[in-house]
Amino acid sequence: MKILVVEDEKKLNKGLVEGLQKQGYAVDFAFDGEEGERLALWNEYDFIVLDIMLPKKDGLEVCSNLRNKGKTTPILFLTAKDTTEDTVNGLNHGADDYLIKPFSFEELTARIRALLRRPPLLVSDLLEVDGLRLDTRSQVLTANNQVVELTLHEYGLLEYLLRNKGAVKTRDEILEHVWDRFFDSFSNVVDVHVKNLRKKLPKVYAKRIQTVWGKGYRLV
Repeated sequence: MKILVVEDEKKLNKGLVEGLQKQGYAVDFAFDGEEGERLALWNEYDFIVLDIMLPKKDGLEVCSNLRNKGKTTPILFLTAKDTTEDTVNGLNHGADDYLIKPFSFEELTARIRALLRRPPLLVSDLLEVDGLRLDTRSQVLTANNQVVELTLHEYGLLEYLLRNKGAVKTRDEILEHVWDRFFDSFSNVVDVHVKNLRKKLPKVYAKRIQTVWGKGYRLV
């Protein structure tokens, strides 16, 4: 899953990015509204964390512009403003949730998971195919009730394939959702991680990750 963080406080921005990456998310970031809006329009994100008080263009305007241009990505506002009027104003501009500073990182990640369970994704914390079960809350993978240890990017790769079960995903699409935008798109990192993931899974599940020659990969 890929998240965009738009926050002008550099220390907080860095903390959010590093924390989310440790949770297994691919994360892009911006420090002002104009850059954040540009990234959100050019790339496909699964979630956006958006501060309201931003330089160049505030979060309310960014959110409204994204919604007006058809972007339905879940958006959570971060703000120091805590009145009911502020909350209503933020939601009326198209946000899906509102988190008041200061906040705990645990609450942020819980809200992200909750919003990702809503339409259009309609997914639960548990992703499963036969006896292969990935718990996105605990980030634990089991195959026939045996725990399989994965690296963060192996976990992100498998989660993305499970959430798109049956669909062919190109290497570029996988890179966009599992790695950040600074990664070299000409590398073979996707193929290497698919190979390593297959090695760690029991053969019956490894065979479910199919190579579609000339296109990419799919999980069946």
